[in-house]
Amino acid sequence: MSLLFDSFWRAVAYGLKPRVMALSFLPLVLMTGFGLGLGYIYWDGVLVAVRLWLESSSLLASVAAWLQGFGMGNLKVVLAPLIVIFVVTPVIVVASLLVVALLMTPALTSLVARNRFPSLERKRGGSLLASLWWSLVSTLLALVALIVSVPLWLIPPLIFILPPLIWGWLTYRVMAFDALAEHASSEERREIFRRHRLSLLGIGLFCGYLGAAPSLIWASGVFLVAAFVVLVPLAIWLYTMVFALASLWFAHFCLAALQALRDERAKSAAAPTPPDAVLSDSLTLPLNHATHPTEPSAPGQS
Repeated sequence: MSLLFDSFWRAVAYGLKPRVMALSFLPLVLMTGFGLGLGYIYWDGVLVAVRLWLESSSLLASVAAWLQGFGMGNLKVVLAPLIVIFVVTPVIVVASLLVVALLMTPALTSLVARNRFPSLERKRGGSLLASLWWSLVSTLLALVALIVSVPLWLIPPLIFILPPLIWGWLTYRVMAFDALAEHASSEERREIFRRHRLSLLGIGLFCGYLGAAPSLIWASGVFLVAAFVVLVPLAIWLYTMVFALASLWFAHFCLAALQALRDERAKSAAAPTPPDAVLSDSLTLPLNHATHPTEPSAPGQS
């Protein structure tokens, strides 16, 4: 637990560095341009399609009539935008994570390694291709889990548990791999994952819940249409900073765990031979000598 909290406070301190703030602008520009561009092209058409679907559903029509009876008929107006945002949010979250992992994580890991672990050997157990493949497979698994779990989101407690849990698992898988890709061998990475799996998942889960705050800002754009263009970049920037914090946290934690693993193995390799083993070796020669005595010389040999 000490390693977990120590790496967290170090990550927060590093996150306030001007260089880290500057690194966050490139993902921000890319994701904001991507989000606003898609919104400009498809927003109206998607809203019309969702409204037609809502009007054609007898169940939703009954719910709208029930809301109208309680004087909450205006909720029907914002229902379609909320559904669209509800569907788009996981895509924005996953895209933000992958962009940060691609554009920020290597630089942040190098920053941590240079400042805290300058003598840590780089074994390069994960190539760029391996990292991309790992991230792609993990993302596909997370998206499948999100889609499959959608019906369970209708149960009130689970909507606050399942999406952050899935995003946390994805964050752990992608960020932890990238944090160790340059310095750890494949065997060392697997050993760290085995030893610290719960702590790494806890870091990802914590960052997954932090990602819920930008979602609230993003969703509030439905009610504040005039500020929607401002709120969307703000939400995306917060996503970027959350995943930048996660990247720093994983870098501090994983590199410290890697250093501890190597120190442990170095001490084991340099440990003196136990006395019992020395005694056993000393008895081996007399016992062998007794078992195979020297043959007497042949007659006539001196």
